[in-house]
Amino acid sequence: MKDFIAILDFGSQYAHLIAKRIRHIGAYTKIFSPSSSEASLKKAKGIVLSGGPASVNSSNLPEFNVKLLGLKKPILGLCYGHQLIAHSFGGSISNTGKGEFGKAILAHKSDSPLWKNISFPNQVWMSHQDSVTKCPEEFEVTAETETGSLAALKHRQLPIFTLQFHPEVNDTSQGRIMLKNFVNACGINLRWSMETFLEDITKSLNNEVGSKKVLMFLSGGVDSSVAFALLNKVLGQNNLLGLYINNGFMRKHESAVILKMYSQLGYKNVKSRNYSSFFLEAIKSQFDPQIKRKIIGATFIKMRDRFLTELNLNHEDWMLGQGTLYPDIIESGGTKHSEVIKSHHNRVEEVLVLDSLGHLIEPLKELYKDEVRQLGTLLGLPESIVWRHPFPGPGLSINVLCSRANECFPEMEITLKKVQNCLKDCACDQQILPVRSVGVQGDQRTYASPVALLNTPRDWDWLENKATRITNEVRSVNRVVLYLGSNTNELDTKFHFHKSFCSKDRLNLLREADYIATKRDHPSS
Repeated sequence: MKDFIAILDFGSQYAHLIAKRIRHIGAYTKIFSPSSSEASLKKAKGIVLSGGPASVNSSNLPEFNVKLLGLKKPILGLCYGHQLIAHSFGGSISNTGKGEFGKAILAHKSDSPLWKNISFPNQVWMSHQDSVTKCPEEFEVTAETETGSLAALKHRQLPIFTLQFHPEVNDTSQGRIMLKNFVNACGINLRWSMETFLEDITKSLNNEVGSKKVLMFLSGGVDSSVAFALLNKVLGQNNLLGLYINNGFMRKHESAVILKMYSQLGYKNVKSRNYSSFFLEAIKSQFDPQIKRKIIGATFIKMRDRFLTELNLNHEDWMLGQGTLYPDIIESGGTKHSEVIKSHHNRVEEVLVLDSLGHLIEPLKELYKDEVRQLGTLLGLPESIVWRHPFPGPGLSINVLCSRANECFPEMEITLKKVQNCLKDCACDQQILPVRSVGVQGDQRTYASPVALLNTPRDWDWLENKATRITNEVRSVNRVVLYLGSNTNELDTKFHFHKSFCSKDRLNLLREADYIATKRDHPSS
């Protein structure tokens, strides 16, 4: 196993960013649940505790294995991690009513290995309500903000460091240097790069595939295209077959453009099938995007089986190849606090069954998107593929808004009352939209409903203030949108939900709208 630094994910929007920033320094990172066993982190060279939306004084805390703090290896706590470590060693954490959000100035108090090559005063980025109000006896304060916040601590004997701010974001001016100083304290071998990844994956793929062959799902996107190029390089075209499936959810002209693109790259091992009728039938009565993703993922596996049967190929001889990335795995349940984001069509149960049988190959499953782009360039793929506009497998099926008319999310009425309470001092109308959107609230990633405001004052400061209040106080809403009016002369102040699903006609209409809206990025433009 390669050297790695473990990131404990407490539900922070920044957990993946921390992992990527440290990888950019040259150290490999892996994300773990905070409740992980000591044995699972035994080989980690260091541990980072991420931020998170919880309060250490709350009764509903993320499960944390405090014994991890006893492992004799460097530990860095960030934001919530800073507070959790201080609390675990006997310090005090309080909500003083003076939280810090945004830029702050850091003042030096005492020396720390993290401060090597750091200049003071130093600009950092804060995002916290609670604060450490009493430093644990075993620790000392190494930096404060101008407002007196205990912004950085270190253990007097052990290599344990904490920062109230976020060194991983660009607004912390010398955050990368601080992270590099921590990485150096871990004594890790700085060999993580796409060049070394390519060397390592070449060896492991040959061992993993063995005498089998690979059927690779292709979408034309950067992930599957890079994975296909990698497998072609390692396995050769005789042991690899690419399958492009038109599922009926592609953008305008996309299928023809993708097949032409693979042909121009010299791939003679690509087949295509139009299985759109099977996919449309599978989701014809579904309105929830999460359910659509799962059904579409399962249908892809059914079509894989159908395709192999059509060609009279032995299923047992063929592994399934996918362009799955590391965030796909984590957000689909790789850590306990990531499950609420969204499911991924390439991590459905049917895929996991193939994985358990040793019939799945995912050569990019350790990588982030920016690393995949670097690898694609290293493999000689053109910029038109490496920097192609992302377009996930479920495609336009998720963008088509669906409704059963009289069936909405069960919490919508409760949510609407909370929103109305936030706006009780104004006369505008509100409506919860029966869709879900991925968003961020404070330090928490969310998958929740937007609220639409109607007949509001056209005062942007007022609107920004109300939108901020709603998303802060109503956790089941993560976005606020403004209804500007309809395309008729009448301003209807109440939305009417009609029974509508993902049909061919509605997809065609969306294809035209998408083409107009994204023409500059469109593959056929």
